[in-house]
Amino acid sequence: MEHVAVFGTGSWGTAFASVLAEAGCRVRMWGKFADEVDDIRRYHASVRYLPDLQLPDTVSATTDAAEALDGAGIGILAVPAQTLRANLAEWGPLLPPGIILVSLMKGLEKGTSKRMSEVVIESLGLPAEQMVVVSGPNIAREIAAREPAATTVACASLAAAQRVADACATPAFRPYVHDDVIGAELGGSVKNVIAVASGMTEGLGLGDSVTAAVITRGLTEMRELGEAMGAHPATFAGLAGVGDLVVTCLSRHSRNSTFGRRLGTGMTVDEVIAVTKQTAEGIASCGAILSLAQAHDVHMPIVANVTAVVQQGRTAAEFARVLRADVLEGL
Repeated sequence: MEHVAVFGTGSWGTAFASVLAEAGCRVRMWGKFADEVDDIRRYHASVRYLPDLQLPDTVSATTDAAEALDGAGIGILAVPAQTLRANLAEWGPLLPPGIILVSLMKGLEKGTSKRMSEVVIESLGLPAEQMVVVSGPNIAREIAAREPAATTVACASLAAAQRVADACATPAFRPYVHDDVIGAELGGSVKNVIAVASGMTEGLGLGDSVTAAVITRGLTEMRELGEAMGAHPATFAGLAGVGDLVVTCLSRHSRNSTFGRRLGTGMTVDEVIAVTKQTAEGIASCGAILSLAQAHDVHMPIVANVTAVVQQGRTAAEFARVLRADVLEGL
């Protein structure tokens, strides 16, 4: 039986823990907040995020990172992207030798524009062959309800990717292994920003045709940045690219498109944050993605427009004007 530590008791970490347990793993979850850990211990459920998901008895929870990692062969990282480096400074000395780390995070680090796998490898000195990325059209609520889903499991080592895929494969959850880590991570990061823009078009009432145009142009931006960074173009035609982009833009469960819809109705970023319980990585990562695009001389007008809303206070009306001028007229 594979022993897996899951760091993060949010919706995606909890849903993935349930998948691992159903696939036959013994799972220990680590949580920062004692009340969330207590809920999992007492009720075998995440009362705050996924109250309808009954976790198997093979899932336990703790606030002690050492306890979570004891005997683990795989470690799942499902914390907010901007907290990762600080968390790794605490967890690094506790990691068992040879452990495979798996990133479920979809964002870039502010200030460095590094992908999450790069942050892990740099912080821990971990070989690339022990760093796996999971990315795809995975809505936590749907996976928690055991609705069919598929995902990409990417690593420089296909053997490590396959080990993680085997640990999470169930009748309802189908992982596909891949070696394009850059493409998988960029797809998972950029799609969040495009989903904010897509949500804004909906909140503004601009119509489905405009939303479709934003998604189409967004896929181009994602692919061009990926190619400039060495990703395989075909990755963006798959689950970690167009698949993840479409579901994040169109699903009513998507945090990023919901955030965008609220912005489109005229709310400010601070006002939306005040009523949002969970992290919208597109808001946190848009500036880092734009910096990465500028460093690689890649034109990303949608990402630039969202970043202006987040960092410069651009209004929804101004967003719509720039969208028409810089994106729709150029298609």
